[in-house]
Amino acid sequence: MPHLPDVVLWSVPAFVLLTVVEMVSYRLHPDEDAEGYEAKDAATSVGMGLGSLVFDALWKIPIVAIYAAVYELTPLRIPVVWWTLPLMLLAQDFFYYWSHRGHHVIRVLWACHVVHHSSKKFNLTTALRQPWTTWTVWPFYVPMIALGVHPAAIAFTSGANLVYQFWVHTERIGTLPRPVEFLLNTPSHHRVHHASQGGYLDRNFGGILIIWDRMFGSFVAETERPVYGLTKNVESFNPLRVATHEYAAIARDIRAADSWRERAGRVFRGPGWQPAERVAAAAGAAPASPGSPAHASVEEPAA
Repeated sequence: MPHLPDVVLWSVPAFVLLTVVEMVSYRLHPDEDAEGYEAKDAATSVGMGLGSLVFDALWKIPIVAIYAAVYELTPLRIPVVWWTLPLMLLAQDFFYYWSHRGHHVIRVLWACHVVHHSSKKFNLTTALRQPWTTWTVWPFYVPMIALGVHPAAIAFTSGANLVYQFWVHTERIGTLPRPVEFLLNTPSHHRVHHASQGGYLDRNFGGILIIWDRMFGSFVAETERPVYGLTKNVESFNPLRVATHEYAAIARDIRAADSWRERAGRVFRGPGWQPAERVAAAAGAAPASPGSPAHASVEEPAA
């Protein structure tokens, strides 16, 4: 197959330049309604981004081995040519949508992705605030490998998706023309995704295209000004704590659980899931009998 460039690496100078431009724009034209920059927060975001490069290189070793094994086992082969590459980008964006959505509704996956939402600011350095445990992402792209897409093409399209999303992490761009807002993920759509208000939670998962959200019922337009961060913020700028705090919370909840059913729920249900009997006890009511509607799982959406 033809050599495909590392689009993330090639984009680093543009990341730096655009970040400097945004910082200068806040200096020259302050905006009381925008979060802007805070030195410690920006430093944490950059530190998380640099750390993710190191850990991603380590995670790639087993992931590439699995992808290579699946690719060798499938009899299908899709060549990388001028007309298949756009289709691969479209397919990768589709599977990215489901990966992203899954990382919001399954707590052990959220423990990875929560890092990206942990800033109470929203600027271009927020795009760099990447997790260190991206081993949770690879299963979502196995169908593409099984259909004959070369692992290197997955790496290229995933990189292109990541590079695209850099520019949507800003408050300096308002809404764009309606055809653009209808089709593509934009700063307006992504501000909603990073907000912590109830009506904005778990919305707008698209990477490049926002049409997946429109198709699968997860789209919300930006109306009120977003409040960024988590429903329970991590009051720390320590990159290690930012990277691991939700895993630590899962471990605490598992230790405090009363049954294996609850332990499984603490790992595989939503980030705010509580057993119905605990919710009932907290509300001062007697637990509902098994099988009744109130005995069903109780779940709070993640930020």
